Amino acid sequence: MSDSDSDTTGKTDTAERPDSAEAAAPAVVLAGLDDRLPDLEALYKDLHRHPELGFQETRTAAEVARRLTAHGYDVTTGIAKTGVAGVLRNGPGPVVLLRADMDALPVTEDSGLDYASTVPGRMHACGHDVHVTCLLGAADLLAAGRAHWSGTLVVLFQPAEEVGSGARAMIEAGLYSEGLVPTPDVVLAQHVAPFGAGLIAYCPGACMAAADSLEITFHGTGGHGSRPETTIDPILMAASFVQRVQTVVAREVAPKDRAVVSVGSFHAGDSANVIPDRAVVRLSVRSFDEAVRTAVLAAIERIARAEAAASGADRDPQITTLDTFPVTVNDTDLLTQVNRDFTQLFGEQRLFAYDPATGSEDAGLLATAAGAPLYYWWLGGWDPDAFRTALAAGRLAQDIPSNHSPHFAPVVRPTLTMGVEALTAAALNQLGGGARAGD
Repeated sequence: MSDSDSDTTGKTDTAERPDSAEAAAPAVVLAGLDDRLPDLEALYKDLHRHPELGFQETRTAAEVARRLTAHGYDVTTGIAKTGVAGVLRNGPGPVVLLRADMDALPVTEDSGLDYASTVPGRMHACGHDVHVTCLLGAADLLAAGRAHWSGTLVVLFQPAEEVGSGARAMIEAGLYSEGLVPTPDVVLAQHVAPFGAGLIAYCPGACMAAADSLEITFHGTGGHGSRPETTIDPILMAASFVQRVQTVVAREVAPKDRAVVSVGSFHAGDSANVIPDRAVVRLSVRSFDEAVRTAVLAAIERIARAEAAASGADRDPQITTLDTFPVTVNDTDLLTQVNRDFTQLFGEQRLFAYDPATGSEDAGLLATAAGAPLYYWWLGGWDPDAFRTALAAGRLAQDIPSNHSPHFAPVVRPTLTMGVEALTAAALNQLGGGARAGD
């Protein structure tokens, strides 16, 4: 339900969006974008130069709050430490939430950009600076164009997406339960991706995987490297586990199902001639089905315990969950409605469907906690000519850096332009300002 002091009508079916005669096409509200682009480009480059990790986004949050206040939003800061929310009430109608994540990654940038990160070991390697900039641009345009829509707009700037904690932390901090923002009727979000700028990709239903990151500590008995018979070697134990765990997907997951198990970290010992007393392995699990997820996690634990037992360890391995993301599920009806306006605004040739991605997101928690549908789409961000060349040569993996790469560098235009346009059009689609079906 929406806040009792809000002038919205509360929950509405997404198929029953406002259809007033006064509702304008997105192009009317977007008319002022060209004048705003130089400022948005400067903002984006500034954010890229000053990346901040999860729950440390104080500089970013301060700039977000300053701009939202100037645009006339009711602003709440410090949600789950650094989260920011802006609310714009504008007559009766649904509550629409637009979300952007703000955090960077512990990556050393190697992009060659003249606005590269100035913070050692920190980089916006996943495009969250794009997300913040685009949502601020859309928030500005929608506030300026409020004569053309009706309802309540919530713009949410979330911390700590990269570790899967930000959305959950905001919800637990009372985002909806304490009325920090009205409970949304729909949740909309986008993510920049390494395909041609000027394109939008979409996936109905389950579009991104659930993810579980685990840390497994194998306990052995250390000793001198010259006398291995007096030790229980945790390195050998953990190495055997790393080999064996790769069989889980190959031999325990049906071909019709999808799962990924990747070991990303292995730490043990400090000296060439000392066998340590423990080895620590970190791994990531991706899945799209809860039964598959449960089975894979159980198999990993079984193998870890079995390798410890096979090595004669006197302690079971310690298994700790580091973070977890749910499956991201797009509402098909909401996707169809918004894509109708995307098609009218951008042209059918600039939208394409994609298969579910094994990356993960926590934006879906914001929708689930509200009992609202979600539409989460991908925004192309790579130089279109370079992307087409790599595609034609069959070298996408080699020539186009992916998210989380130290070389990840979205082009400024048209990425920012289309990102602002997409968020604005999607919001108007639900607030009564989009193109009408049958027009």
